Order: sequence, then structure tokens, then C-alpha cells
Amino acid sequence: MGSRKDDHLALCAEGAVGFRGATTLFECVHLVHDALPDMAFGDVDTTLSLFGKTLRAPLFIASMTGGTENAARVNRELSLIAEANGYGFGLGSQRTMLVHPESTPSFCVRSSAPNALILGNLGVTQAREMTSTDIRRLVETVGADALCLHLNPAMELVQPEGDRDFRDGLSTIARVKREVHVPVVIKETGCGLAPSVGRRLRDVGIRHVDVSGAGGTSWVGVETKRAQSAGDERRSALGELLWDWGVPTAASVALMAPLGFETIIATGGISTGLDVARALALGATAVGVARPVLRALSQGGPSRAAELLAGIEHELRAVMTLTGCRRISDLRKAPRVIDGRLGTWIDALGSRNLQEGHGRITP
Repeated sequence: MGSRKDDHLALCAEGAVGFRGATTLFECVHLVHDALPDMAFGDVDTTLSLFGKTLRAPLFIASMTGGTENAARVNRELSLIAEANGYGFGLGSQRTMLVHPESTPSFCVRSSAPNALILGNLGVTQAREMTSTDIRRLVETVGADALCLHLNPAMELVQPEGDRDFRDGLSTIARVKREVHVPVVIKETGCGLAPSVGRRLRDVGIRHVDVSGAGGTSWVGVETKRAQSAGDERRSALGELLWDWGVPTAASVALMAPLGFETIIATGGISTGLDVARALALGATAVGVARPVLRALSQGGPSRAAELLAGIEHELRAVMTLTGCRRISDLRKAPRVIDGRLGTWIDALGSRNLQEGHGRITP
């Protein structure tokens, strides 16, 4: 398991594991320029209250790792950046803590980020086999403010040692929501959430989602590389076939927005402040950035990772100025034009939302 975690870090930091042909579709979102914003750049307020914490900007260093010595270093360095700059921080899957308790310190970043918003992380298939008491203990051990339950069936099908049994996922989610007394965020892992999944989650009481859509890191691609290294031809071939599988991030955000969730976190292929602004305009509450931060950390250390995030924040403020938006809530109402394939996704999957009376998706 530790070897797998280090493989993931190395491939994401250095390997060609991005989506090949598919994109996030944020390029199909055009925010309308305001030539008379009647405000100063310094008037922009990007603060956000979420899960009882205040973020300086609607940015997360998204869930990545834990479980090895290298992962401990990454988590410590990135959590320090989150603490210093008012960003959220997501832990990687805490499954390792169950199998190898000695790996627990690699997830315990609260000492380096005492005030940061921290999201715990556990797979639904692992949660299915655990008692609610044990899940609460995982959350309490790392001092998490909320718990992400991640869904990753495509990744698991290609992973050489992956799970193949995805039964009872929804009932497990309902139980954890009912019995683990922190906010529960349902998170995909690079393949996005479709409206049909959103409706099922909403119907069991889930109010927070992380779409983790297609267009950024292909976790199917990551596992394809690992299957190739292991000589697993069948899973390698499956991974090549499904490398670009998933709902694009922009489409997933736009299609989740009418369903009434309190929180929609947009992760998956976001690397600029313009991407952040587009996601917020489509209905996202906050945005997560993962692989670009890891690559910056790998290439230039904590200072370069911090500079990358500061640059994204500065770009977001610039776009808000150019659209006349003083606050994040203004950006969510900003005029925008949607074209191309994103419009096709919305037209194809948004109609049922309208028929069920869950709101209107308006380009």
C-alpha cells in the first residue's frame, strides 16, 4: 500500500497522466467583460465561510496523499501553506491508517495547520466495512472539520489491487451521514458526478459534494501506468480504453448546481484563477487544486507551491474586477455565455432537472 501511495505521488508529480483528449470544458464558459466595473482591485473580497472556518479565498489544496514518509513530508509542507494563506486542505485516503496504524502520523497535520479547514478522506468501499465508531475515530484522530467519502469505481477497476465490489454504496453513505457527526462530502476521483448520482445523494440527505471531474489528472491513467509496470495486460488495456472516461468538471458543476446542495467543490483540471472564476460562476462554492500544486512543490519546494496558489488567487481577483464582482456571491450571478460541448452536456442531461422542478440551468 505504501508503494502504491509513492507511485501515485511520483506519477502525478512527473508522469504524463493528464486526460489526453477530454478537457474540463471550462474553455466553453465565457464571462462577460465589464468595462465600467466602478470598483478598485482592492475592493474585491474573496473570503468564504465553510464548515465553520473562514477561507481567505475559495481555494483548497485538494486531497492527494498520506501513508508514507514522503507523503508525510508533502502533507506537512502543503498544510503549512494552507495555514499561512487561509486555504482549505484535503487529506489523501485514510485507508492506510486502517491497515498500517503506524502510518497515522503522516495524516496528522493539525499541529502544522491549527486553524486551517481540513477535510478527512475515506473510500466508500472501506467505510462499508467499518463501524461508524471507527470512522468517527479516524476523523477525530486527524482533527478533520469534515469527511470526504470518495467514489472511484473506474480507478479501482484498472488498479491492479483494486476493489471490484461496489455494492451498498448509497446505504453506506446514508449511514455515515446519519452517524458520523461532521459534515460529509461525497467526492469523486477524477470522473465527475452526473445528475442521476446527485439526485440519489440528495435523497439520502447529502448536502455537500466534490465533483472531481474529468479533464485534469486521469486516475485511470495513473493506474494504467501502474498496471503496465506490473505486466497486467488486461487492466492496462482497459485503462487505455477508459483513460478519458468521465463527466467534465465544468459540466458536473453546472449539472449539480440546480439540485440544491449547500456546497459544491469543483476539482479536476483547475489551474488558473480564470478557471476558478468560471467554476464559481457555474455554481461552485469553492475550488480545489491538486496536481499543479504537487508539481510546483516537486520542482521548486514550498515557496514555488505557495507562489502558484498566490498567482491563482491574484488571477481570480483580476477576473472578479473585470466582471464587476466585489464578492464571491456576485460572481455566481455574473453574466456568462456557454457554448460548444458544455452546452451539449447541459442540454442532454439538464432537461430532467427541469422536468423534476429542481431549477433552471441558464447559459
